Amino acid sequence: MPHWALGRLMDLAEELAAMTGSLKPPVARRCVVVMSGDHGIAKEGVSAYPADVTPQMVYNFVAGGAGINALSRVSNTRVVVVDMGVAADLSSLASAGKIIDKKVGMGTRSFLSGPAMSREEAERSVEAGIEVAMSLGPETDLFGTGDMGIGNTTPSSAITSVVTGMPTAEVTGRGTGIGDEQLRHKVAAIEKGLTANKPDPNDGVDVLAKVGGFEIGGIAGLILGAAAQGKPVLVDGFVSTAGALIAQMIEPKSALYMIAAHRSVEKGHRAALKRLGKEPLLDLDLRLGEGTGAALAMCLVEASVRILTEVATFAEAGVSEKD
Repeated sequence: MPHWALGRLMDLAEELAAMTGSLKPPVARRCVVVMSGDHGIAKEGVSAYPADVTPQMVYNFVAGGAGINALSRVSNTRVVVVDMGVAADLSSLASAGKIIDKKVGMGTRSFLSGPAMSREEAERSVEAGIEVAMSLGPETDLFGTGDMGIGNTTPSSAITSVVTGMPTAEVTGRGTGIGDEQLRHKVAAIEKGLTANKPDPNDGVDVLAKVGGFEIGGIAGLILGAAAQGKPVLVDGFVSTAGALIAQMIEPKSALYMIAAHRSVEKGHRAALKRLGKEPLLDLDLRLGEGTGAALAMCLVEASVRILTEVATFAEAGVSEKD
């Protein structure tokens, strides 16, 4: 084909070869890891849905009835659900092998007047994500990040504001679909929390502890663990990208293994992606989370590998070169 005629698919193929150290990047064994956790800040009226939805959705994931389940079947991707801090007893699911239990606590605390978690809890959440990546690594070529946690766009906006230095109002969106008045309340709550906690923008673990979430720490750890194994990671939407920002702060080289799956409707996502230096593969006005964008983008990753490995050269195909 003419030089770089398939544009960003060619770029992606080149990046995958670099990530994996192979001219035939393995991507057949795919896994989206849905990190799940609850948030104390949800009690402050920042979400359109009650916190009960988090454990209810975990059961829905297990039953195969969620958006991520449908889209993962399209791209032949395994879905693994991890309890990082759901405020409910999910031990029966864990004992049955239907989810992975890495619960750090029964949800975070509200960061309105104090930290969402202790530094030790933040470290444990990241370490748990690394452990999940290492345990799944032998049977996974390509990771995808997913999230579930009512209220989690609020800590994601807080993290993005701290890391990028942008005003809170410019990186805070409507999440699950809140109205104008509730959005103003959400922005004010984040601003109050940032003033009270003063997270250190140069310390990813401190930012996570002060205004983050257990599942966001788990996503950061998953990315770090995948990168340590030389495995690419499709980073889903806004919440996953907040986790990616934490991972980048902990180990900047981890960003070399990140692939931005899509651009979310959430207004802070653009700023977060810019900070990571990533251009997303898809822009479909998605805002569900769960890893849905990552599951969709798996197909583009496979397409780029097929271009690299299956398309003949001009000489091999007996096609004349350009004059």
